[in-house]
Amino acid sequence: GFAWKYGGNLSSTNDLCSGNMGDTTGITPKCWKCAPPRYAFDYYFLYSLFSYFWNNALFVAIGQCVIAVAVGMWFFTKQEEKGKHSPTWKAVKLVMRYHLGSLAFGSFIIAICQLVRAILKYMEKQAEMQKNRVMQLVLKAVQCCMWCFEKCLKFLNKNAYIQIALLGKGFCISAKNAFFLIFRNLARFGTMMVLGSIIHFVGSTVIVVGTTLSGYFILQMLHPAASPVMPVLIYLAMAYVVAKLFMNVFGLAVDTSLQCFIVAEEHKLDKDCVPKQLRSLLNGNDSKKVKPDPE
Repeated sequence: GFAWKYGGNLSSTNDLCSGNMGDTTGITPKCWKCAPPRYAFDYYFLYSLFSYFWNNALFVAIGQCVIAVAVGMWFFTKQEEKGKHSPTWKAVKLVMRYHLGSLAFGSFIIAICQLVRAILKYMEKQAEMQKNRVMQLVLKAVQCCMWCFEKCLKFLNKNAYIQIALLGKGFCISAKNAFFLIFRNLARFGTMMVLGSIIHFVGSTVIVVGTTLSGYFILQMLHPAASPVMPVLIYLAMAYVVAKLFMNVFGLAVDTSLQCFIVAEEHKLDKDCVPKQLRSLLNGNDSKKVKPDPE
C-alpha cells in the first residue's frame, strides 16, 4: 500500500482532517491516510497459481504419456509391420480416453509440491524484508529440500506415466511398479541416465551451433551489408527451443524403450515382438506369448 494526504471535507462538521467546516480548533488534524495495496495475495491468487501449476503439469503429463504410448506401440510391433502405420493419433486417442484421470492425479501431486515451493519463496521474501537472517536461511534450506523432492517426484511420475502407457494400470499402481522396476534395474537406469545426459548435451549443442552458424552464413550471403547481431540472436533462441523440445522427446523415447525391453525380458515375451537390434539381449525368451496391448 501507500500513504496519501487527505484534504478534508469543508462541508462536514465532524471531519478528522478539516474539523468543523474547516475550523480545527481543539483537535489534532489527521490528514494522512493509507491506501490498500494494489496487488493482494489472497485465496483467489493461490487458486489461480495452483490452477496454473496443475494445468502446466497436466499438459506435460499428457505429452509424456502420448510419446510413451506411441513408442510402446512401435516397439512391440513386428518387424515387418514397423513404419507402415503411424501410432501418434491412436496414442492421443488412447491417452485422452483411458488415462486422463491418472495423468490428472499425477500432475495434481506435482502442482501441490510447486505451490508449497512458491509459498516458501514468498515467506523467504517476507523474512528478507524484515531482515530476519535466521528465518531466511531456514526457508532457503527447506526450499532446497522441496526442490530435490520435486525432482524426485517428476522422475518417478515420468516413469509412472510410461508404465501407464505400457500396462494400462492406474497411477498409484503404476508409480509403485515404476519404483520397484527402477530398484530392480539400478545399473541399467543409471547407465541410461549417464549416456542420456551426454547425448542430450551433445545433441542440443550440435543443433544450436549448427543452426546459428547456418543462419549466419546464409544471412551474409543474402544480405552482406546487414548487421548480423539481432538475426543471429534470434537464430540462437529458436535453435535452443527446438533443441530442447527435440532432445526431450528423444530422451523420453529412450526411457520408454528401456522399460519396453525390461517388460519383454521379465514377462518372457516372444522375440518377434522386440526390435531385431535387441533380440540378442533377450536370454531364454522362447515362450510364445501374445504381445501386450499398449492400451
